[in-house]
Amino acid sequence: MNGQQRTRDAIFLVDDDSAVRDALSIIFTLEGFQVRGFADGATFLEIAREQVPDAVLLDVYLPGCSGLEVLRELNGRRYPAPIFMISGQGDIPLAVDAIKNGAADFLEKPFEADTVVRRVREAIARWGRHHSADRTDLRIRIFPGHDRLTRRERDVLIEITTGASNKEAGRTLGISPRTIEVHRARIMEKLGARNAADLVRIVLSEHQAV
Repeated sequence: MNGQQRTRDAIFLVDDDSAVRDALSIIFTLEGFQVRGFADGATFLEIAREQVPDAVLLDVYLPGCSGLEVLRELNGRRYPAPIFMISGQGDIPLAVDAIKNGAADFLEKPFEADTVVRRVREAIARWGRHHSADRTDLRIRIFPGHDRLTRRERDVLIEITTGASNKEAGRTLGISPRTIEVHRARIMEKLGARNAADLVRIVLSEHQAV
């Protein structure tokens, strides 16, 4: 950890919205965690380079240095704790970018307390496992529900989860943007994805390669 001190049973929470910080602090304090809140990325980075919590919850939209910039600066792929990105918008390119840069998961506002706690605890429990596999090559990834997709749906999924618009995906695959929309709706139904960020989480989360 390059001299970083591990802080056990701790959550670092980075969000400029005090109401969000307060709500999440209550949730995780009741679960037995020590919660340390930060209103901006620069202050968080100073601490995070020296101390490592059990998990980090990092808002995408921060004043000054954005959450994605913080994630890159912290070298998220090598940071010794899971980092969750927080956003009120389910944007696929944004979620893909976050996960490619090392985010463990993508949490959307408004939060369901039980869901947030469960996902954070699961990430903490598995974080000792290796993270060297390329999680973004969907052609060789196994994820929940992959066997329900047709070959064409898998092709469409590769396009949309790498950030392509419906028009760009249609151009690549030789079909209309409207057809891409139809495939996308069927894919989300088959995989049980409620929104764009949920779809990315299902597909790009840590699973076995074939």
